[in-house]
Amino acid sequence: MNELKIIFFGTPSFAVDSLHEINLNYSVDYVVTTPDKKSGRGQKINESEVKQYAKKNNIKILQPENLSDKEFISQIEDIQPDLIIVVAFRKLPLEIFSIPKYGTINLHASLLPNYRGAAPINWCLINNETKTGVTTFFINESIDKGDILLKEEIIISDEDDFGSLYLKLSSIGSKLLVKTINGVITDTLKASKQIIAEDIKIAPKLSKENTRIDWNKNAKEILGKIRGLSPIPGAWTILKNGNSEIRMKILKAEIGKKILNKKVGKILVHDRELHVYSEDRIINCTLIQLENKRVMNAKDLINGLKLDENSLVY
Repeated sequence: MNELKIIFFGTPSFAVDSLHEINLNYSVDYVVTTPDKKSGRGQKINESEVKQYAKKNNIKILQPENLSDKEFISQIEDIQPDLIIVVAFRKLPLEIFSIPKYGTINLHASLLPNYRGAAPINWCLINNETKTGVTTFFINESIDKGDILLKEEIIISDEDDFGSLYLKLSSIGSKLLVKTINGVITDTLKASKQIIAEDIKIAPKLSKENTRIDWNKNAKEILGKIRGLSPIPGAWTILKNGNSEIRMKILKAEIGKKILNKKVGKILVHDRELHVYSEDRIINCTLIQLENKRVMNAKDLINGLKLDENSLVY
């Protein structure tokens, strides 16, 4: 099994657990990850988490600008991989995923066919799901629609947010991938077609529009959005205080008591807590970040920012 030739495609920290587990069990020959990026005032070069792991573990690294580049495709063909593994990476062209002897396997952070798309972990939480999981499947020409190999389900805790669920699914997924690889190369695991229901749930890319809090929603829906976007990118709103307006992220909140006939979005400071009226209940906002400021608890925000009696969020 150790002679298996594997190429791993991945970029963010979510993929590192999988790369580590596979490298421990089979050894990875090449890593394909995104090109380095420059950022900040000093134009510091940032390497992907997958590249950093590969460098520390002496795995060869490829960083193509274009996956359809003929020279890159020839490079992959020359390597003659038995298997390609993809975790949190962009769409692969047919010329790449059809090369390996055993096929190309993807790990997706949801129970497919539900929550196909770019942000499955976020949308499971935003939609207040009580369970989620990971799925391994063979890649085909349609995004997240290939034949399913294995799934593993977990319960979503009431305390989970995007950050904690991301870590749980990364860990579970890495072990499921090793199990999947073993089943595929020993021919003891058979793939099954995805059954597509009409009420399928999707996980579109996060945007400025779909990460904004709608205070006209009920408290449960608002809390789902806050949990699903915390700690990054953060569910946001506009704080109107007197004549000033500032963008504000709410990273943690609790549902308070029921309310009647109160103005949606109105802020009430009570016992050094920041309360906001939603459609049906008070939302106690406990962890907040004003634009270009550090993350702070509500008490610190209230101490540093005088909120007038007509302040609100929208």
